[in-house]
Amino acid sequence: MDALVSFDGNAFGDGAVLGCDFVGVVEETGPNVTGITKGTVVAGLIWGGETKGLGGYSEYTLADSRICFPVPPGLSLAEAATVPLASTTALLSLFSGGCLAIDTSAAENTPVLIWGGSSSVGLYAIQIAKLHGLEVITTCSPKHHDLVKSYGAKGAFYRDPEVVGKIRNTSSGNAAKAIGHSNGVLCTVRPGKANTEDVPKNVKVTDVLVWTAFLKEHRYGTFYWPPNEGDRKLTAEWFQKLPELLPSGVIKPNTPKVCERGLDGVSEGFQEYRDGAISNYKIVYKL
Repeated sequence: MDALVSFDGNAFGDGAVLGCDFVGVVEETGPNVTGITKGTVVAGLIWGGETKGLGGYSEYTLADSRICFPVPPGLSLAEAATVPLASTTALLSLFSGGCLAIDTSAAENTPVLIWGGSSSVGLYAIQIAKLHGLEVITTCSPKHHDLVKSYGAKGAFYRDPEVVGKIRNTSSGNAAKAIGHSNGVLCTVRPGKANTEDVPKNVKVTDVLVWTAFLKEHRYGTFYWPPNEGDRKLTAEWFQKLPELLPSGVIKPNTPKVCERGLDGVSEGFQEYRDGAISNYKIVYKL
């Protein structure tokens, strides 16, 4: 199974197979792999398109065992497929040194605003922030307010022109001070000036993409990510914890919408994404 992630296949050239999240049965392991054996059902994250002919949308693929986790009992394959990319993006956005860089050893009551809390990444970000004791405020459609609060958000607001004032009036002193502070840090999943040109100059803008989790350089169009040992360590530790966090309910997977048509349904899923029709679920393809 593979979860929907939209990237430009033209960046990789002919012969590229996309797909980043995957769930499948391990057929072979390398000589230095520990903890995962042949026959284990795993979920993992790969850089779809990087290796010609192999990706999440292919019948077989190659993956780093340290960025995979055995699917625990009680978790469906479709649910497991929603976890790797979105949860890692959320994790790195909060704690990577190149993003918000929140100190995990002193995160208690640190305020964080998660814009778009009912999205795939947003729901994981709320839960991971709560797990580390952060005070979470989020924005999303009113129909999802109860959901994001059940995941750990202290307050939920709609993105109206008055939202900053409303957050100030209902948040703790720390959160209110953070909103009104002369300096701040914004971490976005959409890099590029076109998406951040209206951000005040006194706010530091950073971006997050999970490719820094792989201990190698990555290129996508004009963007370049060098190897990052800190992000790799954060990610590997996260994947070690997931087999316990998921069954216990501390981390809940996204709601999957399973496409039984396999690859024949991929184009429809991408169109649904482009149309903005996806809300509070993640499309998963059964191959």
